[in-house]
Amino acid sequence: MVEKKTEKKERSLEENFAFLEETLQKLESNDIPLETAFGLYEEGMRALKACNEQIDSVEKKVLLLQSDGTTDEF
Repeated sequence: MVEKKTEKKERSLEENFAFLEETLQKLESNDIPLETAFGLYEEGMRALKACNEQIDSVEKKVLLLQSDGTTDEF
């Protein structure tokens, strides 16, 4: 039997922001069961963590342009 690898596609920063907005709207609705709300909260926290990691990565790649035209990593 051949086993398929399930690869989880990582969302972009923009996709994570959209996912968080959608999740927040669902959590703000009063007609969802507590278990569903807790699951949404967990997913939202994972997405938030991914956002923070993506932003940290971008910040580390910021380049400072020197007066002579060269760049140095920040």
